[in-house]
Amino acid sequence: MALDVNDVVPEVARPFLARAGGMLIGSRWVRDTSAGELAVEHPGDGSVLTSVALAGPAEVDQAVEVAQQAFRRWSGVSPTQRAAVLFRLADLMERHALELATLESLDVGKPILTTRMIDVPFTIDTLRYNAGWATKLTGEAYELAGHGGLVSAQTVRQPLGIVAAIVPWNFPLLQAVMKVSAALAAGCVVILKPSELTPLTALRLGELGIEAGLPPGVFQVLPGRGDVAGEALVTHPGVHKVSFTGSGTVGRHVAHRCVETFKRVTLELGGKSPNIVFADADLPRAIAGSAQAIFFNAGQVCYAGSRLYVEDAVYDEVVEGIVAIAGRMTPGMPLEEGTDIGPLVSARQRERVLAYVQTAADEGARVLCGGHALDRPGYHVAPTIIADVREDMTVMREEVFGPVLCVSRFARQNDVIASANASRYGLAAGVWTRDGRKAQTVARALRAGTVWINQYHTIDPHMPFGGWGESGWGREFGRAGVEAYTETKSIAMRL
Repeated sequence: MALDVNDVVPEVARPFLARAGGMLIGSRWVRDTSAGELAVEHPGDGSVLTSVALAGPAEVDQAVEVAQQAFRRWSGVSPTQRAAVLFRLADLMERHALELATLESLDVGKPILTTRMIDVPFTIDTLRYNAGWATKLTGEAYELAGHGGLVSAQTVRQPLGIVAAIVPWNFPLLQAVMKVSAALAAGCVVILKPSELTPLTALRLGELGIEAGLPPGVFQVLPGRGDVAGEALVTHPGVHKVSFTGSGTVGRHVAHRCVETFKRVTLELGGKSPNIVFADADLPRAIAGSAQAIFFNAGQVCYAGSRLYVEDAVYDEVVEGIVAIAGRMTPGMPLEEGTDIGPLVSARQRERVLAYVQTAADEGARVLCGGHALDRPGYHVAPTIIADVREDMTVMREEVFGPVLCVSRFARQNDVIASANASRYGLAAGVWTRDGRKAQTVARALRAGTVWINQYHTIDPHMPFGGWGESGWGREFGRAGVEAYTETKSIAMRL
């Protein structure tokens, strides 16, 4: 059904929704495209928010041609000037924070409290952090001996060129900004392809980028399908780097395509993250943290703590505590202030999650709570906890990407480390214990890019983030996240 924005959408988001629809190529908003349009749904009730133009190969060609000219200009802009523009963009985002939070909630289905208090402020912090790196990317100097005289050598970091940033639907604004701001700070130019499911904040970001003073073509936004616009970007000979966040299946395809033309590539892929609770943990804190580890954003988080391992002595207490929290959670519409857990992003995602729960039951697991769709409009799934799981079960091996927690017990430290590492993924992990030595020993033994001790979900723009194994290649955030958009050049001069 069509959504009447004048009745349902808050005033702060109405102006943008009324004009949304075009993609940003250069400094022009293009609506008439080769791939047509797609309706953008509100996951809370399945209503249509607006429709957006989809990019095809023709629009990708146009954007790359514009980007080639823009890169010649932007890479020559001083680091101080690049930083200034990015800081202005951060200020504009702060000024429009409520609008951005509202659009993100409408588009993704997240509770407004989450987007207003977490997503948007953290995104702005990330932008400011990366902006600061524009003036701090340096090389090194050497004096070389043994070359028939004194040779002075240095390294310099230079921008890679045109970047295709392909982002998923679960954190569309944050994912866009973390990639775009790092690349622009390094002197690259960016073509952003948001998910066709959640393009709204990316398009609004494009508007704010123009207002902040980004030159035409430095930052372009092309909504489109992955197998059309995404494929065209990944295979385009004019694109020098791909930064992709998404599923392992698509990530593997992206990697193969990038190898064909030796494009640089960063992949932030899936996870099946273990979360370990020892008997000596602060149990109230561990119970609350473990529930948040899986139910935040309705489990639609790549590093969600979806595999919970609990030591025998406290297993019943921990499981009962998390079941109680799940039972108290208030599902609801994203813009309702009392909502604890929002809907999944789409009907397809809801059916996918429920199919995993049914498979777990068929394989012998026991569903302690949830496991069903809620009887209300939209794509809501009840918080679900599954016990009696084995390591070989589908639900323990594959990423569900929903509010589904698998619980297993353990008796020995070495055994739980082995179980936690028995996954092709290696994105994140959690450890709960009062014993500092044990915490550090286990953290170092876990095959994961990030390990949290007595906490979960701690992400910071200063701290590099990325995975091992099939969770991806490379790192985002921190100095490493910006340097990933540069090449190192060595220069040697005889004195």
